[in-house]
This record gives sequence, C-alpha cells and structure tokens, in this order.
Amino acid sequence: MGGRPESDNRAAWQPLIADLEQRRTGSRAMGGPAKVARYAAAVPGRLPARARIAALLDEHSFTEIGTLAGGAEIPSDAFVAGSGLLDGRPVFVGAEDFTVQGGSIGPGAAAKRARLVRLAGQERAPLLTLLEGAGHRAGNALAGHTATPNDLQALVDLAGLVPTVAIVHGPSAGHGALTAPLSDFVIMVEGTGALFTAGPPLVAAATGERVDKHTLGGSRVHCVVSGVAHNAVPDDAAALRLARRYLSYFPSHAWQLPPYAGPESGNADVGPRRTEALLDLIPPDARRPYDIRAVLTEVFDAGTVLELQPAHGASIVTALARLGGHAVAVLANQPAVRAGTIDTDAADKAARFVRIAGAFHLPVVFLADNPGVLAGTAAERSGVLRAAARLFAAQHRLRVPKLHLTLRKAFGFGSSVMAMNPFDAQTVAYALPGVTLGGIPAAAGAAAAKQDADTARRLTANEASGPWRSANALSYDDVIAPTEVRDALLAGLTRARARLTGPVEPDRRPDLLP
Repeated sequence: MGGRPESDNRAAWQPLIADLEQRRTGSRAMGGPAKVARYAAAVPGRLPARARIAALLDEHSFTEIGTLAGGAEIPSDAFVAGSGLLDGRPVFVGAEDFTVQGGSIGPGAAAKRARLVRLAGQERAPLLTLLEGAGHRAGNALAGHTATPNDLQALVDLAGLVPTVAIVHGPSAGHGALTAPLSDFVIMVEGTGALFTAGPPLVAAATGERVDKHTLGGSRVHCVVSGVAHNAVPDDAAALRLARRYLSYFPSHAWQLPPYAGPESGNADVGPRRTEALLDLIPPDARRPYDIRAVLTEVFDAGTVLELQPAHGASIVTALARLGGHAVAVLANQPAVRAGTIDTDAADKAARFVRIAGAFHLPVVFLADNPGVLAGTAAERSGVLRAAARLFAAQHRLRVPKLHLTLRKAFGFGSSVMAMNPFDAQTVAYALPGVTLGGIPAAAGAAAAKQDADTARRLTANEASGPWRSANALSYDDVIAPTEVRDALLAGLTRARARLTGPVEPDRRPDLLP
C-alpha cells in the first residue's frame, strides 16, 4: 500500500494538534488569569462562568460547543455553551462570561445561543442559561448588519416542550435579560443579580433618572414587586443547587412523565399516614389566620416542599412537592396574608405556575381557603378580573389529575379559580367539616342587598351548612377529617394511576407566553 509511514503521519499531525490546543487554551482562559482572579475575589462566593458550569453539572460531564467562537481576541465570544449531565440526565447550559467584554453578545455568541436552544428542543433536554452580561455588544454596529440567529424566537418555540431555567448571577441587560422572562423558572443572586431592559447609564442618558443597578432591577424588585423572577438566593452556589432541585421535579421533556422518587432515592415518606398535626395547625374559625406552609410540610412527603415565588403575590402559595413519591404542583391560598384574598399578582403568579405544571404532566393539588377575589378601586385598576379569569382558564384547561380540598372557606370566583367547580374534571374533590361557602359572604351580601333580619339569618345559616349541602349534591366527593388529608390525596393519585404511568405527549393548547 502507498502513502507515508505511520510515524510520518503522526509527526505531521503534531503541529496541527498543538495549534488546536493553543487556541483552546486561549479560549478557555476567559478574561485571563489576573482578571478572572479579581472577578472572583471581588464578591465572596462568586464563581466565574466556567466554574459555574462545573459546579452545576455532574463531574467531568460537560461537552462544549463553539469553543473557538470569537477567535483569539474574544475568548468563546463571552458565552460558554454546551451539554452535560445533571443528576445523570442530559441538559444544555450556556453561561455569559462577564470577564470577557462584560459578557456582551457578539455574532458568534448570538449563533451559539440560538444553536443551544434549538439543540435543547431537538434532543429533548432541559435548558439552563446563566446570565451576567451587557446585552448586544456596542461594536456590533461597526461590523454591519449581518443577520444572526435569534435565540429568543427559539425560546418561545421551546416553551412547554422542555423545562427552562435562568439564573441571574450579575447585571443582565437588554437581549440577554429577556432570556429570563422567557424561561420557566428564574433565580436571582442577591446583591449581584440584576435584570433590566437598559442599565443605569442608558437610563440616565434616555430619561435623566439617576439610579443604581439594584434599585433599578435587583432581586427585591423582580422577586418581590414585579414577579419577573421567582426565587432569590444568597450566592452562586445556592443558585446552582436550587436549579438542580427545581429540575428534579420535572421530566426532561413533555413526552415523558415526571420522575418518581421513592425509598431508593432517599425519600422514605411515601406511604399513608394520618395528618394529626392539622388539628393544631388549622383553626376551625375561618376568621383566624394561620400559615399554610406548615400544612404543606405536614401533608406532603417529608422535606420535599419547594416554594416558588414566595415573596410575590403572597396570598397564594405555589410550590412543588412530592406525594407518595410522585412530583406534584401545589396551589394553596395563604390565610396569613389578607385572609387568602386573591389579588392580581397572586392570580398571575398562579396561572403561569399551573400552566407550566400542566405542560409537564404534574398533578395539581388545590388547597382552597379564601374569601374571594380582591375588591376595591385599586384592585380593579390593577386588572384583577382579567388576572382571575386567566387563572380560572388555566386550571380549567388542565389535563393532569386535579386534586381539590376546601379547608375552611371559599367564596365566589375565589372558589372557581381554585378548581372547586363541580364536575370540572377533578380527580377528587373534598372539604373539611365546617367549611363556609357561597357566592359572597352571607353577612356582607345581606347588607349589600338590604335584606331583612330574617333573610339575613337564613342566608348565614345556609352558608354554614356548606359542606353537608354540597356533599349531598355531590359538589364534593366527600367530607373528610383533617387527620385524613394525606391519605385522601394519596387515594386520588391511586385513582389517577393510568395517567401517572401511561404514555404522554405535549399539550399544545396552553399558552405559555410570559
């Protein structure tokens, strides 16, 4: 056979491989050793982009794409991207590198971002984006107007097909910041994370307003007031842990059921048990407040309750949990906040949460204890009717098991948005004894209608008979004791076993827009 000897071939490869390794080394150096060291030292617990990816993924599982984008001048074009394993499952991850031109987006990074999102959809794996960047690079304008792929369009198409998570590690502006509201779950690092359409210098130039980045778009703004983000955490490590935990409740894609976590995974609390503590936790008097979070801790598998958006729309609690090892979504009124009254923020938060749960086949547990939808001029001007209608539509369109329990009270549309409506595809519908029900609270309704004393008395008596009258008409499947709550909900999952084990496909109907 002709050709060069093997030893000659090997020698001919050496300079090519050496050149490749030199280029790789330069790209992986990010902003250079000195700059990376200063970046990490400036904030305790802050990790550079590549260290974040390494801490997030299973050890040695990361495979990079676009390592050489940006050439020798702009390492990885300020965006590190690729795939790896997270708790043994494939995921895709991209991290803006603030040590390289402020994490700004150049043509190479734009192409990588779009390819990463499309790969997540193509290979049906979750997508995580770690944000800390200045948006599109100012110098892009000098390079002409070459069209580049658009990752935001691809993110919209990805909604409801694979879980998406955004972590805001530092300031994130413009195009990059839009990744957050287009993701299912947004985590912000307190003290460093910030989201805005434009940063403080541009705000000052455009409007004359002088504001610092945290007042403009820090975690207190977006996790408490705006609701753009979900949970705030103290540092990078906590953010990465929370992302891993969030994804543990979800399937890798919408063609798959959520993973079961039983004793073999360390969850020993999967069987029936009486919920005796509810007798102490829930006051029978509907006028007395209590913290619904303690109820969730007692009812669901030990150590599995993860509350999402705890500081925004606080009169409704949205949480992920496990019930008998099965991942479930929990929507619960919070009597400790305005008696559980549903305002615009709470309804909007809950509607998006319910839609995401339904898209990924998580059964939804509704725990109702509210006096209705918030009334008043401020509520009407905030659009509370539309927000409540959106939540009503979201729960009605669910095709996953719906498990409903009225704890003490549910009035008017406040009962409907919490899936109490009879014959609306609930797998189970229960009430505790003593619940009060009605279109509006009887005393207020009688006064508003100028009813006489006898009519007011009869309306109040009718309201108090709520559980027995409703159970008699099969508005509820049954009335149960507080000690029976966990077992009744477990029985509901058993009833829905065919839907918890059979083949599934994406539900194309829900609107998962931000």
